[in-house]
Amino acid sequence: MTDIKRPAVIGVVTASDRASAGVYKDESGPAIEAYLTSVLTTPFRIERRVIPDGFESVRDTLIDLADNVGCDLVVTTGGTGPSPRDLTPEATLAACPRELPGFGELMRQVSLAQTPTAILSRQLAAHRGKCLVINLPGKPAAIELCLNAVMPAVPYCLDLIGAAYIETDPARVKAFRPKK
Repeated sequence: MTDIKRPAVIGVVTASDRASAGVYKDESGPAIEAYLTSVLTTPFRIERRVIPDGFESVRDTLIDLADNVGCDLVVTTGGTGPSPRDLTPEATLAACPRELPGFGELMRQVSLAQTPTAILSRQLAAHRGKCLVINLPGKPAAIELCLNAVMPAVPYCLDLIGAAYIETDPARVKAFRPKK
């Protein structure tokens, strides 16, 4: 059952060797945070992480955010391409055993309408207990496109897995919940 009495805890994870080493400024994590601030109307707090690419770093961060920090939702950016160090999907599935394939299918579908290389993206969603994890691409424009596509289903998904209650601004994103 959804917990409507507490603010949601949302993790934002940037998986990037260069951003985590300070070689360049992370723009993707702040883009996710700005998006969430613009569409969510219920209280929430953000837990940010900028970590290196790779299996262990992503897996361990997701487990920590779900199990120790108590995140209801974790949105990752980066590590979803075909490069050897792009292991975010594999790490997500190691941390979150229940995949929700419709999220990845929809994100690729909307992305393909804008760029033919979207077919290379391996983003997905899965959950670990009461924590939903959504993998996004690394470009800020693609982040907004993908979140606009899947966000209508996120509040109800969180309800179903027993996470905190979130609501969206219907002028920005109309969340879907079945009528009772």
